[in-house]
Amino acid sequence: MVRLRLDLAYDGTDFSGWARQPGLRTVQGEIEQALGRILRLGGPAMLTVAGRTDAGVHARGQVAHVDVPEAALGELDGNRGPLGVDERLSALVRRLGGVLEPDVRVHRVTVAPEGFDARFSAMFRRYAYRVSDAAGGVDPLLRREVVWHNRPLNLAALNAAAALLLGEHDFAAYCKRREGATTIRELQRLEWARRPDGVLEATVVADAFCHSMVRALVGSLLAAGDGRRPVEWPGEVLARGVRDSGVHVAPAHGLCLEEVGYPPEPELAARALATRRVRTAGSALGGAALEDE
Repeated sequence: MVRLRLDLAYDGTDFSGWARQPGLRTVQGEIEQALGRILRLGGPAMLTVAGRTDAGVHARGQVAHVDVPEAALGELDGNRGPLGVDERLSALVRRLGGVLEPDVRVHRVTVAPEGFDARFSAMFRRYAYRVSDAAGGVDPLLRREVVWHNRPLNLAALNAAAALLLGEHDFAAYCKRREGATTIRELQRLEWARRPDGVLEATVVADAFCHSMVRALVGSLLAAGDGRRPVEWPGEVLARGVRDSGVHVAPAHGLCLEEVGYPPEPELAARALATRRVRTAGSALGGAALEDE
C-alpha cells in the first residue's frame, strides 16, 4: 500500500458537508468515487481528512490522505508505457480534474512522508470568516462566500472582544457537544481586519476545532461588534462554560478552511501519536475526538 496526500479545495454551497452520507452529495463521497473509478479499486477509496466541514462551508486549503495498492497507480500509465511516480501522480490530478464537478478540485497529489496522517499530524487549522456590513448588502459576485450583516460593525470592538477568547480553554459554551469528544482547544489566533473592498475578515487559528465552534465564536463577536452586547460578553460566555441562548451560530457560507499546518517530516508520527491521546486541561496536544466545522 502507498499513502497519498491530497491537497484540495471546494465551494461548499451545493454539498451536504464533507463526510459521506447515504443519498446526499458530499465532498468525501465525490472524491472517493472518483478515485475508485480512476484507479479501478473495485469500489470507493477511503479518505481521511484534516478537518470535516459542515454543509455550506468552503475550503481552499483542505488536506486528506488515502491508502491505495501501489499496483493501482499502474492504471495511470495508459498507452505510454511505465511512468515514474511523479508522472503517475500528475496524471491522477489531471484525471480527477476531468471527472470531478467544477466545485471541487484536487490541486496536488503526492506520496505522503512516513508517519503522515492528514488528521492527527496537523499542528493547526486556519479558517477565515468573511462578513459585509455594507448598507446595501453583499456584492452579488461574493454572495456565496461573504455573509451580510445588516448592522454597522466596529472593527476595534470586534478585536477587543476576540482578544478575550485567546488561549487554551474549555470551549463548551461555543461547541455542539458530541459523546466522547472533548471541548478543550487552544485558540491561537483570532483577529479581524477590514479589506480594501470593505469586507470584514476574521482569521481564526487553533490546534483543532469543536463542531460549530468557529461560527459560534463569530456569532458572539458580531453581537459585540455591532453594539448589541458589551465587548466583555463573549469572554463571559466562555467563562460560564455552558451554551448561551444569546449566541447565534453564524451562517455556514461565510466560513472557509484556508490552511492546515503540519510539523517537519521527522515529527509527523510523534505529532499523530500525541494528538490521539485524550485531551486534558493541561495539554493542548492531545485529542480523543477532533471535530471541525
